[in-house]
Amino acid sequence: MKKILFLLAAGLTFSVSHSQQVPDAVRYAQDNITGTARFRAMSGAFGAVGGDLSAITVNPAGSAIFNNNQVGITLSNQNLVNDSQYFGGNTTTNKQNSFTLNQAGGVFVFKDRNSNKGWNKITIGASYENTNNFNSNTFSMGSNPYNSVANYFLAYANGDPGRNNGIPLGDIRNIDYRDQFYNEQQAYFGYNGYVINPATTANNNTTYTPNVPALTSGNGYYQENNISERGYNSKLSFNIATSYNDRLYFGANLNVHITDYRRTSSFYEFNNEPLTSDATISSLTFNNDLYTYGNGFSFQLGAIGKVTEAFRLGLAYESNTWYELYDELSQSLYTTTQNTGGTFNNSVNPNIVNVYERYTLQTPGKVTFSAAYVFGKNGLISVDYAIKDYANSKFKPTDDPDFIDRNRDISNQLTNNGELRVGAEYKINRLSLRGGYRYEGSPYKDKTTIGDTNSFSGGLGYNFGGTKLDLAYSYLERKSNQGFFNKGFTDGANITSKLNNVSLTLLFEL
Repeated sequence: MKKILFLLAAGLTFSVSHSQQVPDAVRYAQDNITGTARFRAMSGAFGAVGGDLSAITVNPAGSAIFNNNQVGITLSNQNLVNDSQYFGGNTTTNKQNSFTLNQAGGVFVFKDRNSNKGWNKITIGASYENTNNFNSNTFSMGSNPYNSVANYFLAYANGDPGRNNGIPLGDIRNIDYRDQFYNEQQAYFGYNGYVINPATTANNNTTYTPNVPALTSGNGYYQENNISERGYNSKLSFNIATSYNDRLYFGANLNVHITDYRRTSSFYEFNNEPLTSDATISSLTFNNDLYTYGNGFSFQLGAIGKVTEAFRLGLAYESNTWYELYDELSQSLYTTTQNTGGTFNNSVNPNIVNVYERYTLQTPGKVTFSAAYVFGKNGLISVDYAIKDYANSKFKPTDDPDFIDRNRDISNQLTNNGELRVGAEYKINRLSLRGGYRYEGSPYKDKTTIGDTNSFSGGLGYNFGGTKLDLAYSYLERKSNQGFFNKGFTDGANITSKLNNVSLTLLFEL
């Protein structure tokens, strides 16, 4: 049975083949420091501090630190700049400011005044947080002296060496696009766009060669890659916590995750090699539009203990997140072939959206160790260290042939990493001054596909009595080099991403 399960309408197709890759798993496994302005100003170092609406997302026991009911809302303004370097081409892409509802929530405290009972407090809370903002634009350009994007189509058409999984020419010609598997579709684009040619056909197997000329002029293949990303990850948490003699605090969260991600990419290539009598590709544009959406579930457990009145220790566990996701993908290819006899424009646009069967993505859990020293009412210093093993990410069902390969890639490419967060707060009467630093190691073994993250933050807050107003600024920088395509043509640009964020929180004590 071919991959079509059910045809909804013209141009919309359900599929059982998959196109997920390792970067997709990493995208939904990573979180940024979001939440209240106080939380962001101290770089999220709240695992042993508690008493903050966003601290609950690190350690659910933190809500039991509250003495009074509290509700709050946070608005954020984000600006992301991507600097790209690709074979001598340097570009800067600036995403315009985007305003978001970053956080909203509340905690309600129920106290037992009976002094004979150690368990003297129960807190119940709920919060919403935008855990990751995907809005980003990246433009890369340069003259590649080595590789053409034709190698991408060749890799799918010829298959992997030694595995005999190439695409027979008969499958490309005789099977309708909507009935093809993902790898067949990529070969379909290459063949019908005249990017690749069948060289030999024997025993129902076909070997393909590129129709892009080899470089002789020394000018290279001029290439542009334009990526526009939009969307978010968000989390809705329901919390319950309790304290024993105001010395030990325990809590739990049930989390609902929502993701909505769109990625539009357009790759352009041009060469000006001398014309021959054979028609060869002089330029091409390959467009990809991906839409991923779905929801997930996770839970958290946490504890905080007061070793002394000033010194606190915290421990928190966050489970795997189990996402149920859907992908929709549409592609098109436009090429120009030239020879000494003329120029011909070719269009390969099936006008079909592939709607892939629902699948599960399991992202890794996390353990956070925390310590804090509270200087009475004058301030505090806090340190968190979290461990997450990205190699434990999995696409499911794990017996799916496509997912077997992807999960093998995840194990080979990803690793466990550590995240250090340090924060401090100093109070001057009603005014609070705050600062923080965050470091997160790369989730990749090569340390370059996505590099280490460094972030600095600061802020201030003012307590009006029953109302608090907090302001925070954070700066994050990360380097990356992800291939433009996952196979055959894996060259990519060196990207330096610089994220500036300003957050404003209004809190009310009830």
